[in-house]
Amino acid sequence: QVQLVESGGGLVQAGGSLRLSCTASGRDILAMGWFRQAPGKEREFVAGINYSGSDSYYADSVKGRFTISRDNAKNTAYLRMNNLRSEDTALYYCAAAETLSVVVNVPGYDYWGQGTEVTVDS
Repeated sequence: QVQLVESGGGLVQAGGSLRLSCTASGRDILAMGWFRQAPGKEREFVAGINYSGSDSYYADSVKGRFTISRDNAKNTAYLRMNNLRSEDTALYYCAAAETLSVVVNVPGYDYWGQGTEVTVDS
C-alpha cells in the first residue's frame, strides 16, 4: 500500500507563489500528478509527471504558471505555483499511478492523498 502526504498549502495574495509537496511512502511510486477541487466543482487535473521526470503535462489553465517536478531519491513530487489567481483556490490533491507514463485523468491514478488547501485572496 502507498501513502501520500501533501503539504505546503495556505493563504496567499493574488500574484503570489506557493510550492506544494507530496511525499510517498510504502514503496516506489511511478507516475505522479496533482489535481484540485473547488467547492461545488468536480476534481480536475492540474499537472502530471512521468517516473523519470522527463515528461510532464499541464492543464491549459495553469500552463506557464505552474511547474511540476519530482525527486525520486526523496520519493517526493512538487508543484510550484506562481502568479496565483483567485480561481486557483481549491483543495489540491496529490496522486500516484502504477505506470511509467504521464497520466492526466482521475481514473488513471491508483493512490490519493488527503489534500492541502490553497486559498488565493484577491
